[in-house]
Amino acid sequence: QVQLVESGGGLVQAGGSLRLSCAASGRTLSSYAMGWFRQARGKEREFVAAISWNGGFASTADSVKGRFTVSRDNAKNTVYLQMNSLKTEDTAVYYCAAHRQAYSLGRIRALSEYAYWGQGTQVTVSS
Repeated sequence: QVQLVESGGGLVQAGGSLRLSCAASGRTLSSYAMGWFRQARGKEREFVAAISWNGGFASTADSVKGRFTVSRDNAKNTVYLQMNSLKTEDTAVYYCAAHRQAYSLGRIRALSEYAYWGQGTQVTVSS
């Protein structure tokens, strides 16, 4: 059973930065694409960023492009989301997830393509 644990969330002022981490246990994730999603209160969960199993390909949502960067360290079985120039609209619970299929980038932005999810970490950006 794969377990994903996010950390690094918190309260930050607009314009500030945070780095989220997602540590995996139970299985090595070096063969799987990993994604970051977020869910603001009263809204649906949405795609933020994803990265291929070897880090050679990354995709980010238009709303965070140029501000957020996804990366991974397979030796540590950990994925990161560096968030810069944070805005109040970035306030949400952030989740990491592991793609359901090894060595696949299929529909990498779709929630339904991810089989394992973390419990989420709260990010609050104040004005």
